Amino acid sequence: MDGGCGRPELNTNIFLENGDWNYSSTLLRLALALGLGLLVGLERERRGKEAGVRSFAFVAATGCAGGLLGDAYAITSLVLIVPFMVFINVQTLRKEVPSTEITTSAALLVIGFVGVLCGRGHTMPAVALGLTCLALLAWKQPLSGFSVGITEAELRSAILLAILAFVIYPVLPANAIDQWGLVSPRAALTTVILVAAIGFCNYVLHKVYGSKGFEAAGFFGGLVNSIVAIIELATLAKEDDALEGVAFKGTMYATAAMLLRNALILAVLAPATLYFAAVPMGLMLIVCVVFALVLKGKAIDANNPPVVKLELPFSLPHALKFGGIFLAISVIGTLSQRSLGSAGFYIVNSIGGMFSSASSVAAAGTLSAQGKLPFEAGGIGSVLAAVASTLISIPIVARVGRNARLTRSVFLGIGLVSVVGIAGALVAHSAGLFLMDLVASWS
Repeated sequence: MDGGCGRPELNTNIFLENGDWNYSSTLLRLALALGLGLLVGLERERRGKEAGVRSFAFVAATGCAGGLLGDAYAITSLVLIVPFMVFINVQTLRKEVPSTEITTSAALLVIGFVGVLCGRGHTMPAVALGLTCLALLAWKQPLSGFSVGITEAELRSAILLAILAFVIYPVLPANAIDQWGLVSPRAALTTVILVAAIGFCNYVLHKVYGSKGFEAAGFFGGLVNSIVAIIELATLAKEDDALEGVAFKGTMYATAAMLLRNALILAVLAPATLYFAAVPMGLMLIVCVVFALVLKGKAIDANNPPVVKLELPFSLPHALKFGGIFLAISVIGTLSQRSLGSAGFYIVNSIGGMFSSASSVAAAGTLSAQGKLPFEAGGIGSVLAAVASTLISIPIVARVGRNARLTRSVFLGIGLVSVVGIAGALVAHSAGLFLMDLVASWS
């Protein structure tokens, strides 16, 4: 039956035409509600809470029964949970160590709703809600530890990202605001939000796992900002010559991470460009990993590893800087493409890659997705931006590290990565067409 919006209505009726119960449907819904209630109850029982396995199972069964009988009974079943929650908290407060069961009470209410959803036949929302509740309870320590470790600046960074994504983005014009079709505010902000979100997630990963090892710090640092990570690595090598080997390994891992991040940006903005960028970037990535794995550096104390410090990946100045670079590359790259062809865009994107490979790759992907740039040019331009970003690390290491052996190692490793990238870009046309045909044959 059509619900008026082009979608079939969900059948929540459990009665047959003669008024009897549809036992199979009823039992399945009740079993699902009990199963989810038992799972959450097991977690609470394991932590020694007042409400455990049986309590959560009873609450889920009550909600399910209310959902089976109708809306009025469903509401009643949820209301009946409230005095039960009050009783649990009173019992807890009467103990020698006064405390409240706020989290357990909230979980009981959620499981009540899960039971109602099961009773009404909404299987997927019930499972999603129940498992989400279980995950939030089970991951208490990681979530609490992470929340305690968040600084005010990091919280402001997350709030700013949310404001841009959910407040400013919807009110921006979707089309270009100039008669030449060069500047599209919504497309620009979309790219800023995408790259900022990737950077923010990578920053969280770096914060959680970066201290586990020097190579891991270099890799996660490269996901956030490869140039900043390489500067930090070179600084550490300058302070301690014994860290020369691991600084080089970290530099190669940071470069590999930059390539992976750029590939992800392309995959989101314009997947077709990856056909032409995959082979060159893949070859560059392999060379980075081979150099990092083959070189034997000094062993690092696992209990006290060097720390690679990174600035916040997203702030208002950072957003303005990235947006400015992105718009500049988009406008100049489009004009160069129109007047000089793909060669003009390659030059502009390579120069942009020296300042921000993420901005250059995002511009290439966005222009390709909008039809202003051929997918081949977008893919090859992204490779050249990555090569330029890779090459710029050589003078950075030489200037910051002031370590002749480290500079020679980086020159050899990064130089070979760049040569492979340029060679891959030269054959990207044939390789891209081959990948397109290969994917087409599989699909």
